Amino acid sequence: MNSGKADRSSAMRLLRFGAILIIGILAAAVLFADLISPYDPSSQSRQDPMAPPSEIRFRDIDGNFVRPFIYSRRLVDPIRSEYRETETEQHPISFFVEGEPYSFWGMFTSRTRLVGISGGTPDTRLYLLGTDQLGRDRFSRLIAATRFSLIVCPIGAALACLIGIIIGLVSGYGGRFIDTFLMGAADSMLALPTLILILATRAAFPLELPPFRAAVLLIGIFALTGWAAMARLTRSLVLTLKEREFVLAARASGVSEFRIIFRHVLPNAAPAIVSQALVMLPAFLLAEVALSFLGIGVQEPQPSLGNMLAAAGDITQLIHRPFLLLAPAIVIFLFVLSVRLLADAREADLHSAHVSRN
Repeated sequence: MNSGKADRSSAMRLLRFGAILIIGILAAAVLFADLISPYDPSSQSRQDPMAPPSEIRFRDIDGNFVRPFIYSRRLVDPIRSEYRETETEQHPISFFVEGEPYSFWGMFTSRTRLVGISGGTPDTRLYLLGTDQLGRDRFSRLIAATRFSLIVCPIGAALACLIGIIIGLVSGYGGRFIDTFLMGAADSMLALPTLILILATRAAFPLELPPFRAAVLLIGIFALTGWAAMARLTRSLVLTLKEREFVLAARASGVSEFRIIFRHVLPNAAPAIVSQALVMLPAFLLAEVALSFLGIGVQEPQPSLGNMLAAAGDITQLIHRPFLLLAPAIVIFLFVLSVRLLADAREADLHSAHVSRN
């Protein structure tokens, strides 16, 4: 029995480590998106529409191991998107090369890119995931789309949680009238289909918005439509905790209600609140992806995971390059999976702590 518990504990630790590793990689992609991207996500190479990924080679034409390189290639069949390599033109791959300029989080301008072609002509490019119909680098667009989604969704979820916690505290500590009114509003929000509510709210604003305004709008929509579940949970926790012995003792000793809330109630409610926040986060990401997929979220040329998935609707290309076209779906899957694994691991820790106390 102890061996089984140890095995489960080891498995949970392994899953937690894997989830943290995936989230760490995605966070690095958010923080250093421009550095990681070989090119600007909106720049086009019109001579390379629907180009396949560059074939990275480690042996030259004589079979000798050399520095990684790619051959030049040209489009030979525009209808079938077929390219032919020119084996006489080799272009070595390097790290930290100079490329297109970008602004690093508005602090300074840089031209340094993590990986790219050193030397060569401007027409020769390194395509890790190929290009789309307009000759834009899919990998650069995927990194930019990941950055947008993983900035908008956590901020929107954090604001929704904050609103829900405040409303839940007021409802739990308020009188009967306040509790009935606030929980009635929460029940009304929960009764409406969340995606339909988000779609209706988004439809009230213009479709064409700059990326920053679109991000602010989506964050506001998520915050205003996603607070109800957190409010219900917080209210139930407050009603339970405010009758516990340590709270009654603090109140009897003259401690103010404000201090009781922040020193006794919220710290004891925090584990359940954090678990609920982790459950909400994937839902916000999927909502943002759905908006962009349906064409009412982020608009072209700004990339997002949703509009990149919509572009994968070409059945012909999907048959030949399913992994490349569905790369946004893989990013979504990895993020949702890692967050849910963290949530499950946290719930398991809470259950183990509860069992050990009893």
